[in-house]
Amino acid sequence: MLSPVALAHSAFGVDDRDGQAAWRRAIARRLPARPWRTRFAPAPTGYLHLGHLVNMLYVWGIARSHGGRVLLRIEDHDRSRCRAEFEAALLDDLDWLGFEADEGSTASFRIRSRAHPCRQSDNWDRYGDALRSLEEAGVAYPCACTRRTIAAQVPHAAGVEPRYPGTCRGRRADPQRVLARRVQMTDGTVSIDDMRLGILTQDPQQQCGDVLVRDSKGHWTYQFAVTVDDLVHGVDVIIRGEDLAASTARQFRLAGLLGRAKLPTVLHHPLLVHPGGVKLSKSNRDTALRDRRNAGETPEQVIGLAAHLAGLVRVPQLLSAAEVATLFLAP
Repeated sequence: MLSPVALAHSAFGVDDRDGQAAWRRAIARRLPARPWRTRFAPAPTGYLHLGHLVNMLYVWGIARSHGGRVLLRIEDHDRSRCRAEFEAALLDDLDWLGFEADEGSTASFRIRSRAHPCRQSDNWDRYGDALRSLEEAGVAYPCACTRRTIAAQVPHAAGVEPRYPGTCRGRRADPQRVLARRVQMTDGTVSIDDMRLGILTQDPQQQCGDVLVRDSKGHWTYQFAVTVDDLVHGVDVIIRGEDLAASTARQFRLAGLLGRAKLPTVLHHPLLVHPGGVKLSKSNRDTALRDRRNAGETPEQVIGLAAHLAGLVRVPQLLSAAEVATLFLAP
């Protein structure tokens, strides 16, 4: 049985036509010179749902309407949760919906006999090289702390990000025995001009402390892998959900330490949420796109529904992947 779709709107206000038009005109003025590059970067930790489809609408819609190119990247840095079957399913979903990347075709990811430049698990050396450059610069260090010891040192409320207090920064833990690494975050704020949210002022040292870039099992973290990849792949525009907005400054600071001179333009779009305010997620087992396909819904029906729930169109309507560009063109 399909889960309810009576989700709370979380967009700019579907009835605010003047506001929508002004925002769409502003996008065109603030994007980089054409052709610029953005990415759709799912993690194969579960099946894609309507929330992921909303991200596709923004990524492909803005790129197709304003001269951008879309790169497909598989973010499977978390080897404990990512599975090949989920990767295969998300590639099937993209093909079924009709969203074609300009770089990193779904067909290229299905060739498992060779490494793919846009699959994170195929590029471990890339992150190792980046870490060595930070170690040589003296800003990365081994960290023997566990989540439990950090929680004991820094009590925090449930749902609040704990701030690492810098316990191992001066301890000089044995790098041969400790796999985890952190990168020093200097004090001071970072100002981010988000294309939707406006000016965001964040201080990574106060938010999270020194950033974990490799964990105790030797796995690369999301914060590090995505920063390195956006630099290597030349991503000019980052379009993602607003739940990730708080991590932008630390990624920008990491990018600067890695030598990135010009930081990306960012847009954090609204999320689809349940009536109680909980966002759609794989862990909540929200209805997968593949289940809608199996239930007989067409790609046009599902895309139109996602556009409506996101507040991009007034009522559900049939909408193809080729037509999502119209959602971001100013009248």
